[in-house]
Amino acid sequence: MFDLRYHVASLAAVFVALVIGIFVGVGLSGKGFVNDAERANLQARIDELRAERDTAVDRAASSSVRGDALDDFAGTAYPELVDGRLDGKAVGIVFVGSVDQGIAGTIRRAVTDAGGRVALMRALRVPLDSESVDEALAADTELSSLAGPERREHLGRELADELVSGGPTPILRRLAPTLVEEQSGVSPGKLDAVVVARSARPQQGETQDFLAGLYGGLAATRIPSVGVDVRGTRRSPLPIFRRRGLSTVEAIDEDTGRIALVYLLAGARPGSYGMGQDAPGGVLPDPPPAAAPADE
Repeated sequence: MFDLRYHVASLAAVFVALVIGIFVGVGLSGKGFVNDAERANLQARIDELRAERDTAVDRAASSSVRGDALDDFAGTAYPELVDGRLDGKAVGIVFVGSVDQGIAGTIRRAVTDAGGRVALMRALRVPLDSESVDEALAADTELSSLAGPERREHLGRELADELVSGGPTPILRRLAPTLVEEQSGVSPGKLDAVVVARSARPQQGETQDFLAGLYGGLAATRIPSVGVDVRGTRRSPLPIFRRRGLSTVEAIDEDTGRIALVYLLAGARPGSYGMGQDAPGGVLPDPPPAAAPADE
């Protein structure tokens, strides 16, 4: 369904003002507290608020109709819009927290529908077990410089590079027992795109620093890196993803969200897309350029 949060919020504000106006008008009228001119002004204001309420209701209803029409169109056109967009591309999924099977399945379906494949998935355990992390890093002379609470953001950036580069993964190998909660797939070489989702609650302290480095590191790579969420999530991670430079897609559990995800993974202009307050870029990005046909 179309997101009506903006319209509902404005409508609620109008109702509150209207109620206040009515109480003021009823409480003072006919009691000698205000003169006729002041009473007329109060009544005029109440009439204005009623008109604003009616306008807000009409706008919300109209937006709902347009949103439903867009949903219907996206559902019908989805196969054609995503077909072949990710042909041959290897996509990685990174969960912060346990794997959310619903989100994971939605991402896999979108990637597969577009001709790509999910090559690997890693679920990172948070909050960090700082002592175990530092002990593991200190035991390796090549990684010991990454140990310490003041190095968490740098550690996150280095880990991001390992996740997408397709090369050696000394940090992941060393920290897997304490950091990796679940994994599937092996690195197929360099990834072509990566999707980030957060199932855990927001983090603080050292873990927050580590995640800032991870998100920023993924955003700094040369491949599309997209943070995603489903509709209705409390304390959505999208503002944090966006602040760290990731593209974002709101409501990937809907057809418009899946189309936006595929377009971004295929190389569309980075941004934040969807139909709610976490989508300043609009509903969909422009389609990315079609891949050039292979030479025969």
